[in-house]
Amino acid sequence: MKINTKYQGSIEIADSEIIRFEYGLPGFSDEKRFVISPFAEGTPFFILQSVDSPSLAFVAADPFLFYKDYDFTLADSAAEQLEIESGEEAAVYAVLTLKDPFEQTTANLQAPIIINHRKQKGKQLVLDDSPYGTSHLLIIQPSQLEREG
Repeated sequence: MKINTKYQGSIEIADSEIIRFEYGLPGFSDEKRFVISPFAEGTPFFILQSVDSPSLAFVAADPFLFYKDYDFTLADSAAEQLEIESGEEAAVYAVLTLKDPFEQTTANLQAPIIINHRKQKGKQLVLDDSPYGTSHLLIIQPSQLEREG
């Protein structure tokens, strides 16, 4: 099937690539079908694109690449909903807010997106009582390291 996308023009996808979000995403409850694809060759970024709304797409990244100590517990109810049987089935993404200059880009660590790639099921979790917020700088500036170190 061919879909129109926000960042990549018209692309061809297979039905097997569609990730189903049973309850949509927070703020987008009617959007239940997405695909995830690399943003550009050789980058750690991805596009989470709505299959049904070409203008709805999110830039995302694996938060563990940027935040080595990032950690949260996946509730049993979420694991059951996503039919996750082992950690290898789950992929975690953080939605990014792109800014100019790029060094000001932030990651939402309070609401990770969890995808079971084996079952093509997804869910955005909102972590309650979490030390994480919605706007963590993606790249730590050298000036911040000097202040912290």
